[in-house]
Amino acid sequence: MTTSIELRAGELHLTLAPQVGGSIARFYSQRGTQQQQWLRAADTLDPAKPWTMGSFPLVPYANRIRDGRSSFGPRALNLASNYPDSKHAIHGTAWQQPWQVLAQAADHATLALDYTPGDWPYAFRAVQEFKLDVQAGLTLVLSVTNLDRVDMPVGVGHHPYLPHRPGTRLTTGVQAMWGGDAEVMPTSLQTPAFLETLRSGIALDTLDLDNNFIGWNRHARVDWPDTGTALVMTAEAPFDYFVLYCPKGGEAFCIEPVSNCTDWMNLAQQGQGDVGGQLLAPGATLHTTMVLQPVWPA
Repeated sequence: MTTSIELRAGELHLTLAPQVGGSIARFYSQRGTQQQQWLRAADTLDPAKPWTMGSFPLVPYANRIRDGRSSFGPRALNLASNYPDSKHAIHGTAWQQPWQVLAQAADHATLALDYTPGDWPYAFRAVQEFKLDVQAGLTLVLSVTNLDRVDMPVGVGHHPYLPHRPGTRLTTGVQAMWGGDAEVMPTSLQTPAFLETLRSGIALDTLDLDNNFIGWNRHARVDWPDTGTALVMTAEAPFDYFVLYCPKGGEAFCIEPVSNCTDWMNLAQQGQGDVGGQLLAPGATLHTTMVLQPVWPA
């Protein structure tokens, strides 16, 4: 039986699903009879379908590795396809593993994953610390420690799904966008005109994207005009990269803070700069922070 953890701080509620990739199932506010879903709410908790959650962690790499193969780092990668209809390895391994509950209280919880080499050939520990606060919202600290004897290539991130209702707007700042091919693999850096509009706010109804961006300013705001509410995402380095998944006509979209570009290891070997990611020494830990702060109309 798949179980969940319920956290609360005032009107803020957070439901975690440790066995479903250490994911967030629901993040919402309850004001009397009014319930505001800040992330897409999961209908069921199915460990075989973590992509149906409200958000899941991306560890030890974010997004895709072309054909699941790379010779970057001390050990060659030959990763199996791990998502329907894709030949590329995607989103890491942590989202498809059960996590352990290390600590739990009314408004905070800590989950951990100790990974022994399998498809991914390095040992690591990942820890997520969730903290609810009436004023600050949700703070999520994600850390990864290299438990292996050699340097480990690592990139991390989060994959939150947000409700896409008519008129939904996104405001954020990025320097450039990776254009992609039919398999959503990066081909070339571009600076399309809508990037300037994005800085002052753009209607998501006008976009149809599944792209990653460099030079993210680590601040994004989503506005839902129908309710007058908004959600502000802030992050710290190394979340210098950003993914926007916004399918035309979709009921949800994703704004993903990440520390690496799609296929960063292969791009780095090709001499491409500014792709993120890093080699983590044995025993070293990479720390990241993301904050999701709900905003109500004045």
